[in-house]
Amino acid sequence: MNRLSVSRIASLPAVAADVPAMLDALGVAFQPIDTVNWPAEYPYCPEVAFRMAWCPEGLLVHYRVKEQSVRAHYVDDGGRVWTDSCVECFIRNADSDIYYNIECNCIGTLLAASGDGRHDRVPVAAELRRDVLRWASLGGTPFEERCEPTAWEVVLVIPAALFVAHPIRLEAGVVLRANFYKCGDELSVPHFLSWNPIEVSQPDFHRPEYFGELELMPV
Repeated sequence: MNRLSVSRIASLPAVAADVPAMLDALGVAFQPIDTVNWPAEYPYCPEVAFRMAWCPEGLLVHYRVKEQSVRAHYVDDGGRVWTDSCVECFIRNADSDIYYNIECNCIGTLLAASGDGRHDRVPVAAELRRDVLRWASLGGTPFEERCEPTAWEVVLVIPAALFVAHPIRLEAGVVLRANFYKCGDELSVPHFLSWNPIEVSQPDFHRPEYFGELELMPV
C-alpha cells in the first residue's frame, strides 16, 4: 500500500495559480500516478503526477500531465468529466465508509460527490463546488480532442466546507485513506491509471478497499 506524508501549510491561498510556486518553495515533491491496472485492455500510460498539502481549512492538489491527446468537452461543473482528459482524487476518513470523489478535467471543470460506493452517490452542492479555486494551464475554454502530445497542469484549492456532509478530519497526525487517478474514457486511446494499485478484473475506481494512506504532517 502506498503511503504519503502530506506537508502542512499555514493557510489556503487566495489564488489557485499561486499554488505551484508555494509548493515549490516548500519542496513538496510530485508522486507518480502510474499504475496500469488493466494492461491487456488499456496499456497506455501517460506521464501523470500529483502533489498536495493541507491545513485545517482545506486541501491543495496540484496535478501535472503529459499525454498523447487531450480533450475538454465539459465546461459546466457536474458533467461527465471522466470522459475528458481527467484527474481524480477519492478520499475518506480511515474509519468511515463514506468517501468523496473529486474529479476534474484539464480545464478545471469539476465533479464532486459522496457515498459508500459507486451507486447512489450524492452530488456536492453547487455553491460548495463554486468555492473550489482552480487553475488550469490550458485555460477554461472547452475543446474537442486534440490528437497531439500535450502537457498540462491543474490546481484545486479545496475548502474543508466541501466535506460538510461527512467532514474529513484535517488534523496533524491523522491518517486519511485516498487514491488518485488519471483517465480519459472517451479519448481515442482510453486509459485508467491509479496511484495505489487496484486488484479487480475491470476498470473501477470506486474501490475504497484499495485506497492508499495520507498522513497529515505537523508544521
